[in-house]
Amino acid sequence: MRLIKGMYVFTTLSIALTLFAGSAYASWAYSFVVYHGNTYVVTDERVEPSQIGSRIGKVTKYSDDEGTYSGNFSNQYPKGTKYYHIIGVKVRDAIAVKEAEDLYVKATYRGKYAGGKNRAVDGWPIVLIALLVLLLAGYYRKKKSIR
Repeated sequence: MRLIKGMYVFTTLSIALTLFAGSAYASWAYSFVVYHGNTYVVTDERVEPSQIGSRIGKVTKYSDDEGTYSGNFSNQYPKGTKYYHIIGVKVRDAIAVKEAEDLYVKATYRGKYAGGKNRAVDGWPIVLIALLVLLLAGYYRKKKSIR
């Protein structure tokens, strides 16, 4: 009986530790912004104020730790940093990011940002642990009622 109880505790702890093992923090490989689900890599190239068109968005979430984020996310710029259309350039190719008054840098399109699409996966470890706890509680309750 003690052996079985010990095995359940060991299994529960092993599953919990395995599920949370992927929570280590890491840094991003390059600076970028996300606009409407697209990733734009921040360059050193300046954009003249005369080339700046209308404001198209802003950073809604900042983090310098790798992870899964949604919205207009950036790993370099704080929340509220504004994005602009560059006159004569398709938004699909590049956008301008405002760094300071009359100082804009070009961010070039890299591809779709997959991070925001996987948000539902974030809750699975908690759901699995809760399910395991409920199963174990039911098992012990049933075992006690048999005695």
